[in-house]
Amino acid sequence: MNIKLRYFASVRETLNISHEMATIPAGVTTVGAIRAHLVARGGIWAEALGVNKPLRTAYNQAMCGPDQVVEAGAELAFFPPVTGG
Repeated sequence: MNIKLRYFASVRETLNISHEMATIPAGVTTVGAIRAHLVARGGIWAEALGVNKPLRTAYNQAMCGPDQVVEAGAELAFFPPVTGG
C-alpha cells in the first residue's frame, strides 16, 4: 500500500526530510508495524524512530497509538511529544 509519511521537529532534522510517499509491504498494517518497518531501514531511520525515542503519531491528522490500522492513501506523521515553542 502507498501512504504519505510526514516527519516533524527533531525527527525531520535527523532524517533531513519532511515527508515522503512510501510503499508499505503487505502485512504491515498498523502504525507500530510501520514504525518498525521504517526502523529496519537502519542508520538514521533507527536513530530517529527507534523504540527508545518517545514519539507521538497522528493518522490522517488525528492523534493515534501504535495499534491504529493504516489504510492505503493515508497520512501518517511522526513527531516528538513537545513541538513548537
